[in-house]
Amino acid sequence: MTIARHLLIVDDEPNVLLTLGMIFELDGYAVSKAKSCAEALKMLGNGTRYDAVITDLNMERQDIGLEVAQAAMQLIPRPVVVICTGYADLRNTQAALDMRVDYFATKPVDLDELKGAIRRLKERNALAQRIAG
Repeated sequence: MTIARHLLIVDDEPNVLLTLGMIFELDGYAVSKAKSCAEALKMLGNGTRYDAVITDLNMERQDIGLEVAQAAMQLIPRPVVVICTGYADLRNTQAALDMRVDYFATKPVDLDELKGAIRRLKERNALAQRIAG
């Protein structure tokens, strides 16, 4: 039996949610979507296991995606955490790196690169979990 990979996409732009959702569904993922930080935090706290979380950086307010990333990074097992933004600056890029997010992408995102990065990072996380016991 194959277990579907599950992805959470967080973005306040409906077209981004629709497009990324369709692309990852075609790639074999079960996709959940959140339109705000508050909605994403609720979904992250409901016990659902996500293999990866992709969040926009700026939604209801600037850099709020860092809150989504932080919450996702507390989950066990920890999903791959990706931040995407069209408005990166030195401060928010450094904050994401200091948090040790797995991948930081600027919009427009190269979708093949994003899918490949998530696949590689998921494999790395799975290996680390097996080694840890």
